[in-house]
Amino acid sequence: MTNPLKGKVALITGASRGIGRAIAHRLAEDGVHIAVNYLQNEAAAKKTVEELQAKGVKAEAFQANVGDLDTHNPLLENVLKTFGTLDILIHNAALGAFKPVHRLKMNQWDLSMDINAKAFLALTQKALPIMEAKKEGIIIALSSLGAHHFIPNYGAIGISKAAIETTVRYLGVELMPKGIRVNAVSGGLVDTDALKSFPFFDAFKEEVLKRTPAGRIGKPEDMARVVAFLCSPESSWIVGQTLIADGGLSLI
Repeated sequence: MTNPLKGKVALITGASRGIGRAIAHRLAEDGVHIAVNYLQNEAAAKKTVEELQAKGVKAEAFQANVGDLDTHNPLLENVLKTFGTLDILIHNAALGAFKPVHRLKMNQWDLSMDINAKAFLALTQKALPIMEAKKEGIIIALSSLGAHHFIPNYGAIGISKAAIETTVRYLGVELMPKGIRVNAVSGGLVDTDALKSFPFFDAFKEEVLKRTPAGRIGKPEDMARVVAFLCSPESSWIVGQTLIADGGLSLI
């Protein structure tokens, strides 16, 4: 049976490493062509592109700081020039200062909100004309448990993720009548290189392990499988939701 996602085109922000890379690989297994957005690490982006191409799909890397709204038009134009269309938008890119909220400088607040929340809405608005013309599209944002639970030194990112989840609810209602389905995926602690810069990471990891019923911390592939499900027709009745995939951590 032909995979319903085969031949679709996905733009994934922050796709050169970690969760974004895992999502790219998982969607490529379904025959999805991948636009790999990255911020700085060109070598990692090129490696990811080569790995995806080896799976038999079209893939290309696109450098852009999605926190800078001026990069969005060129990014979308280049994706369209390369792939001809856009069917799936996945906003995975995230940055933020690891420090208490009451000690955040305003430029650190702005960095998190710009790259995490504002970029999600702005990219969605740029992708809308393409998807509206086809009367179909999938838009997914990556969130985290910090949107609802206090995590020490995680406030800048957690608050921006809360904004993303609320945006998903509003967009879900507004865009579903146009055939465009919007959702989010939230994970617990996911083992990525980026997370290792988190203060007291080893102690935090041990604490999370103790509290996770599944007995391990998440892998990027765990998140990627949920994202792929939300991209598939099997999830067509899920609209404007944030799916939590955390091994049961948030239940404790």
